[in-house]
Amino acid sequence: MFRNLKPVGRILYGRNSFDQLGDILGELRIEQDSFVLFLVDKYFEGKDFLKRIPSHPQDILKMIDTIDEPKTKTVDEIVAEIKGLNKGLPVSVVGIGGGTVMDYAKAIRLMFTNEGSSVQYQGLDFIKNKGVHCTVIPTISGTGAEVSMTTVLTGPVKKLGIKGNFTAADQLVLDPELITTVPEPIRFYTAMDCYIHNIEALNGYRKSVMGDSLGTESLRIFRDIYLGSDSRSPENEEKLMIASYLGGLSLTYSEVGACHAISYGLATVTNIHHGVGNCVVFNQLEEFYPEAVKEFREMMRINNIDIPHGVTAGCTPDEIDQMIDVSLTLIFMWQHVCGPDWEKIITREKLRGLLMKM
Repeated sequence: MFRNLKPVGRILYGRNSFDQLGDILGELRIEQDSFVLFLVDKYFEGKDFLKRIPSHPQDILKMIDTIDEPKTKTVDEIVAEIKGLNKGLPVSVVGIGGGTVMDYAKAIRLMFTNEGSSVQYQGLDFIKNKGVHCTVIPTISGTGAEVSMTTVLTGPVKKLGIKGNFTAADQLVLDPELITTVPEPIRFYTAMDCYIHNIEALNGYRKSVMGDSLGTESLRIFRDIYLGSDSRSPENEEKLMIASYLGGLSLTYSEVGACHAISYGLATVTNIHHGVGNCVVFNQLEEFYPEAVKEFREMMRINNIDIPHGVTAGCTPDEIDQMIDVSLTLIFMWQHVCGPDWEKIITREKLRGLLMKM
């Protein structure tokens, strides 16, 4: 049975296209008291950029701290807070920021129309009701969250996405001007999420011609950016935004692999940020992606990046076991990497050895 996939509804692309956000939301403000819930990366707190957000007096704007990965607890708290105001539901939840903020927007919009805690919806196709309208606007590129049908959340037990046909955003605004101020090394770590997505999608049992076509082009653009002499040129900023879009879309027709399966476990215990964690893990995966790891290290050298070391050095045996437990629950990822007999290859001992190198 083929899956009838639902992509992002509408896409606005171009420099300074953000200035059309007011017009987009205006089409949704049918009632006089209609309101929009804006979720904005705390990075912009106190900056002039906030003045460009087309908010109305009745709208709600919440600054989102992105130090930690998106959490089910925060999703539930924000939904309860807004419902407690007795204003009804927002006409759109707008996420302005990186993968964390966009994932929050995608998850919160779903929980306005689905009962209970977001914890119970972590997994594939557990969401039964369509959420309210959602608009995502990336201000940093690489995660692919702007186009993916997954919203990754860390719960009390595991890190796992809410995934399904109701998850993808309804409106995407791609404005390359919005990613020009991202500082290093944050920009590099987030961009590498895109690179790793592509490598994993293109190397596994679940790849397809559709996924390969999107991922290959994303990877070609990415190499132009990070194996060149000036990754931060205006042209390369724009290329990075498109590479992220294509890379995120390619996963709809393929799957992530060993790096994400292990980094989800790593993050559950250490709370390491997704992009950083992926780099830490990928640097130890020569067994799975030998040529790509070599290329990744060359990108680090060219761009003067030194990733963290000794991340698991202070972890107890029980914490390592917890990381392994989480990683082994991601069966669909390991099936993509190793096929149906993955359990004969991906043993606890193998994962423990890899984690101890990090």
